[in-house]
Amino acid sequence: MGGSTASTARPLTRRLALAAVAPEIVKGKDEVATIRASGKTTRTTRAARVLAPVVLGIVVLAVWQAVTGSGVVSAYFLPSPVAIAGEFVGQVAHSSLLTFTGRTLVESLAGSALGIIVALPLGYLVARKPLFSAAVEPYFAASQAIPAVALAPLLVLWLGYGLFPIAILCALLVFFPIYVTTVLGLQTLDREVLDAARMDGVSAASMLWYIEFPLAMPSVLAGVRNGLTLSVTGAVVGEFVMGGDGLGLLLNAQRDSVDTVGLFATLVMLSALAIAMYLLVRLFERRVRALVGLTEE
Repeated sequence: MGGSTASTARPLTRRLALAAVAPEIVKGKDEVATIRASGKTTRTTRAARVLAPVVLGIVVLAVWQAVTGSGVVSAYFLPSPVAIAGEFVGQVAHSSLLTFTGRTLVESLAGSALGIIVALPLGYLVARKPLFSAAVEPYFAASQAIPAVALAPLLVLWLGYGLFPIAILCALLVFFPIYVTTVLGLQTLDREVLDAARMDGVSAASMLWYIEFPLAMPSVLAGVRNGLTLSVTGAVVGEFVMGGDGLGLLLNAQRDSVDTVGLFATLVMLSALAIAMYLLVRLFERRVRALVGLTEE
């Protein structure tokens, strides 16, 4: 009799246990389904973000080709995308365009390095020293009203011609976006995290290196991303005025020879250079965000 009761109780106990955990099982299944749906939505969103500029570019090029092919606009003023692509491939195949691009890239990177070296410590001082911020911020803001083209002749007078003055001009363009995002990144850090670190006796140097700098890095890299694209503009403007040997020199030569197709091919290379630099920093920025536990929309 006792054995029969025990054998009957065991299935009943299992049924009661299953009834007790059933809501949690259902909840867990719902959470899994939600995560899977979220993953599918994220993949769909990423695909849409990749396809959107591609589709827009194809539409613009198709309309452009139709307009130039119909003769509505003379090829002298606006060459067709097919002609530009042929010129671009030809110049790349002969390495002439790549040589000029390499020189512009060196000038751009040198200027970006100078701008970053100056912008990061100044941004930190402005974010952490109110008196220093009050003293210099008006001048930093006023400096943005002076166009780079106006500064180029002065740099020639002061520094002469060559790589260094062009790099200085690039650094002036790169400086401000990196400075602004550095200040913003440091000023928007979680106060509770910083206060807790101070209570634990973390030194100022350790606070900067292990807490402030990693958490502010995504904001800083956003400024670097925009600054690098501006450095390409600075390099070309510098070559126009200060006689560099990069794409600016090539644009001057093509302008003087009225080579409209060549001008557009060079502009395509400039755009490709800026996009490549932008995307490389963007990729690095995403890795940094993942390391510090931040997510992107």
